[in-house]
Amino acid sequence: MFPIGDDDVREGGVPWMTGVLIAVNVAVFFYELALFSSGQLEAFFTTYGVVPAQIAQGQNLIAFLTSMFMHGGWAHIFSNMLFLWVFGDNIETTLGKFGYLVFYLAGGIAASLVHVVFNTGAETPSLGASGAVAAVLGAYAVLYPQSRVRVLYFFFFRLMITQMVALVFIGVWFITQLFNGVASLGVPTAQTSGVAYWAHVGGFVLGLLIGFLFRGRRKPLERTSRA
Repeated sequence: MFPIGDDDVREGGVPWMTGVLIAVNVAVFFYELALFSSGQLEAFFTTYGVVPAQIAQGQNLIAFLTSMFMHGGWAHIFSNMLFLWVFGDNIETTLGKFGYLVFYLAGGIAASLVHVVFNTGAETPSLGASGAVAAVLGAYAVLYPQSRVRVLYFFFFRLMITQMVALVFIGVWFITQLFNGVASLGVPTAQTSGVAYWAHVGGFVLGLLIGFLFRGRRKPLERTSRA
């Protein structure tokens, strides 16, 4: 299932901070494509991605920031940026531009910390905006639980569109991440693809906490859909 739109919030103006974050992620990804062509991508991932074994020794701590703007493939960046575009503007409206940026970065850092805790000796670099996006989803679930989300899904080889209550959609997403995190043995394989599910859970929990703190500042929704 892919979210393609939600109830729009217009009172906060243009969500340009969300746009900036998406633009930076996309720019870094195209830089990665250039590095891939020159055979330098693996070194780039190792240098700027979160390698738990390095972090546990107090090395390369800047990777907590740099890793959240890096992605390992087209599907990885597409799904993260799609979720950020659909859900990020509402949180930006509630927290304000600067507060939203701090929250986004904190979500990514918290997610990486949780990943390191559960994978202390791992040498596989972790990267991507998934933890920060998970924080956005956590805050959204608290602040706008009854918002309607337009969802694209496959049904018997047909593309279908339906609407789901945000709390249900995000709840299903979180349960999936939690189950995968518990089921994983912590060792990257062809089946797990090294996905840092615990990082997703960590970011999501931080988002829930921030959502409860700012619950009184949420903006009313206009019942118009944005695809």
